[in-house]
Amino acid sequence: MSKSGKDKHAYVRIGAEVARQIRQHARSNLKNEVCGVLIGDFEDGATHVRACIAGANAAQGGAHVTFTQDTWEHIYKIKDRDFPDERIVGWYHSHPGFGIFLSDHDTFIHKNFFSAPEQVAWVFDPHSDEEGCFGWHGSHLERIPRFSFTDQHGGEPANASNKPEPVFNSESKSEWEEEPVRNSKTNDNDSDDSGSDEDLTKLARVASTIFSHLAVLLIGGLIVWYLFPRPLLVPVPVDPQTGRPLKEFMDRNFLNSLSPNSAPTAAPAPGNSPAPASPDASKPQTKRNDAHP
Repeated sequence: MSKSGKDKHAYVRIGAEVARQIRQHARSNLKNEVCGVLIGDFEDGATHVRACIAGANAAQGGAHVTFTQDTWEHIYKIKDRDFPDERIVGWYHSHPGFGIFLSDHDTFIHKNFFSAPEQVAWVFDPHSDEEGCFGWHGSHLERIPRFSFTDQHGGEPANASNKPEPVFNSESKSEWEEEPVRNSKTNDNDSDDSGSDEDLTKLARVASTIFSHLAVLLIGGLIVWYLFPRPLLVPVPVDPQTGRPLKEFMDRNFLNSLSPNSAPTAAPAPGNSPAPASPDASKPQTKRNDAHP
């Protein structure tokens, strides 16, 4: 088919076992991208994927992967040995946590190594289990809306949209069904409950913060109260005419009596204070003798 055949999306049929191997390879490294090639053929206007070969020795990175020379040597060695009559119909790689799309680096790889109109790119996200397929549409790549899984053991093919990976129904054992979605009423109730839980959690955090700050302030106040000296307020009577403290309340004995470590001393009563001693009282007295010798 010529380049003019890039007028519409290719229809893709991929073996269920091949899809399982791709998912297993992607889940082996949840941090870096992994890659490989798709093996099969083109029949009846459809791309049939019957096997895959993991890309060993690829240059891996968190958000990109590159086919190196060693990778291609390994791929062709396995293909010539196990799939001599098959063709490389595309490639696959993982997007760990990035979602399903083709980056600029992915587009460069596809245009340079998988430029045939029927060749496709399979992308799988091991974090969300979402997978998708991309193919040529004109001169650019677009996501193929639908593809189908085929059972190599004789089972009927099951159509699948380019959506998150379907879940196998163990009761019927013959169909692939998408994971059931709960009704909107249940989802609304769940969202309300989750919102209430978040509000209660926030309120509990605010209350805990307030109580912790109050506890710190209380402990600090008790420490200051016991470790640092506190001022003692004592009422002192004043003279109503002059506005000055009364003299008898300002003598040293009265002030000492206010100290908590000294015993109280009675203040002398007004008018009964002892008379000051005579200046000569402290001198030794000599007996005067008026008699003449």
